[in-house]
Amino acid sequence: MKSAAVISIVIAVISVLASYFIVRRVKRQIAEMADILTDVRNGNGNRRILSAVNELTAPVAYEINDIIVSYEDRLSAYRQAEEANRQLMTSLSHDVRTPLTTLIGYLDAVHKGIASGRERDDHIEIARRKAHDLKDYIDVLFDWFKLNGNEFAMKIETVEAAELTRNMLIDWIPIFEDRQIEFNIDIPERPFMVNLDTDAYMRILNNLLQNVIAHSRADRIEIILSEKNDHMALVLTDNGVGIEQEDLKHIFERLYKCDKGRSEKGSGLGLSIAQQLVENMNGSITAESTRGNGTTFTLLFPLRADATQSRAPQGSC
Repeated sequence: MKSAAVISIVIAVISVLASYFIVRRVKRQIAEMADILTDVRNGNGNRRILSAVNELTAPVAYEINDIIVSYEDRLSAYRQAEEANRQLMTSLSHDVRTPLTTLIGYLDAVHKGIASGRERDDHIEIARRKAHDLKDYIDVLFDWFKLNGNEFAMKIETVEAAELTRNMLIDWIPIFEDRQIEFNIDIPERPFMVNLDTDAYMRILNNLLQNVIAHSRADRIEIILSEKNDHMALVLTDNGVGIEQEDLKHIFERLYKCDKGRSEKGSGLGLSIAQQLVENMNGSITAESTRGNGTTFTLLFPLRADATQSRAPQGSC
């Protein structure tokens, strides 16, 4: 009986000691967590809580680490957005003020009678073009803010994209002719059934074509629509100055402008907006270019499965 009692006492003492050390370690770990969280709150997002898998505090430690990582990711995204908005406002103040000042100058010259006859007509034409440039710029900004504020409502539905593309490009033909740009538009007569938002699709085409006119210095453009691996492929190729390979990696980034051999005109948002819209419609956009040999943009949108199957060859019975 005495030996049993001694054993019980020893076990109890060991249990108490074990509990004491466990509680002590847990308290120390909690204190470390509090210190790390204070450090994180003060701006050091690189801190992490170290804990072995078998420790009592492990689940809490891992959860806190996940929260810190998520917090840092959101903070980084916020800082990037803040910097992008700062750059955008700087660009806005320059890109709007310059053409607006020119526009006012030409209109003032006409209003005050400084320009007359043919010169007056030239001033009015230049003012008209500057006004359209401003409108295009503001339209791009409006799309950008709506996209990044999740306010760009898209109504995706099944449309016949060949005829839709043909009708959109008709409006560009007078612009090509006015800029003395030769063009070749190749769109098959057969239907291409694709899930698209027609307004977004129009903005994509307009942004790509405006990019060609504003920056490429091309005098020829080719637009070909075809089927490629169950996708509708729209390929736009120009014979302009092309894009440096280093620039080509970044052309879809917001506010990115190619410096070498490229015009400074534009917001640096058009291609970024086009990419966002394409991806929102489950499509893809890529660019290929060689300096001095033009640029090719390729849009891919999945064809409706039922439309693809209907064109598949039928087996004999």
